[in-house]
Amino acid sequence: MTVMRCCAALLFVGGSLVLQQNTVLGQTINHKLEPYLKSGNLPAVAAAVVDRGVLIEYGAVGTRKMGADIPVTIHDKFHLGSDGKAMTATLAGMLIEEGKLKWDSTLGDVFPELKKSMAPGVEKVTLEQLLSHTSGMRADDENLMKLLKDSFDVDGDLNDQRYWLTKESVKLPLVAEPSKAWAYNNRGYTIAGAMIERASGKPWDELIVERIFEPFELTTAGLGTQSSLGKIDAPLGHVKQKDGKVKSYMAGPNADNSMILGPAGCVHLSILDLATWAGWNAGNGTRMPCNIVKPEMVEKIHTPVFTIKGDNRPGTPPEGKYAHGWGWVTVDWAPYPLLYHGGSNGKNLAQIFIDKKKDIAIVVMTNIGGQQADTALRSIAKELYEDVVAQY
Repeated sequence: MTVMRCCAALLFVGGSLVLQQNTVLGQTINHKLEPYLKSGNLPAVAAAVVDRGVLIEYGAVGTRKMGADIPVTIHDKFHLGSDGKAMTATLAGMLIEEGKLKWDSTLGDVFPELKKSMAPGVEKVTLEQLLSHTSGMRADDENLMKLLKDSFDVDGDLNDQRYWLTKESVKLPLVAEPSKAWAYNNRGYTIAGAMIERASGKPWDELIVERIFEPFELTTAGLGTQSSLGKIDAPLGHVKQKDGKVKSYMAGPNADNSMILGPAGCVHLSILDLATWAGWNAGNGTRMPCNIVKPEMVEKIHTPVFTIKGDNRPGTPPEGKYAHGWGWVTVDWAPYPLLYHGGSNGKNLAQIFIDKKKDIAIVVMTNIGGQQADTALRSIAKELYEDVVAQY
């Protein structure tokens, strides 16, 4: 089936999801979400279910700021975090289909002027290894924190700063043989973003707006802190402190990750817009917009590369398999592994669960980080999945 025929055949189904999102049809599930505010100690939580391309359930409950009476809505913007890595992988897929990059494009290929300064083996690190966290490069350590701090003194736009971070990072010795070990690596995704910028001639920040946000009509999607400076116009991020108190964060330098890390996770959007993105992936890219990448490319992006062992912090993939911006996770409430990713900046948490066999996508977001929130979102996903599967 060609992409053009695919679009024609599924135009009504794809349009149905967009239509339902704009008119907010479907069934509200606020009554299902309300109990989790207390049990999970959540300021707010939002969730949605897409079944075969149709938004069937949605809801958003709680407050934008803990202790304040500022109700959230289904149009409120929540932090997406590392769930945005799949968008970066999709941008890479676009450039691969256009012949501007290859899965095995190396750092030496893309940045030949840096070859002489690269530590042994770094020159051969590939785009796919960066997108699958198997590059063997140093990950989220004290060196990365220092580079992010020092980047404020680097002149230029974000793409200039990402190139600078790449230039400094390729000097560092590998900590593992590429493709032989897995380590969650926001540095690696930032470098992959720099490769995308070099190959496309545009900043990643501009590309994701032009080639993801706009084609998918993700009207609430943006980059950086979800709220505006001086305003509580979106759910504020929260942290549970050591004394048990919950602190909220207004928009500012400490409310989100450094914007240099955009390719690794600085996107925000509403639960309905996240449902659109997740539903498209659940359908393997066969629904509108069909001109993003071919279904075969979506399948490649979803294809596992490495098996993960052990637990990881909330907002990163748990034990299972990792693909490119997506993981595969086994849960006790589904008969087979689900496509999954989590995202967090420590103050917010978002999760996507996709059953590709049944074409079901479940998205859940909250404005607080931590293990308790992670457990609550997983419980919500389980309840919603079991409810929708029971209708089959």
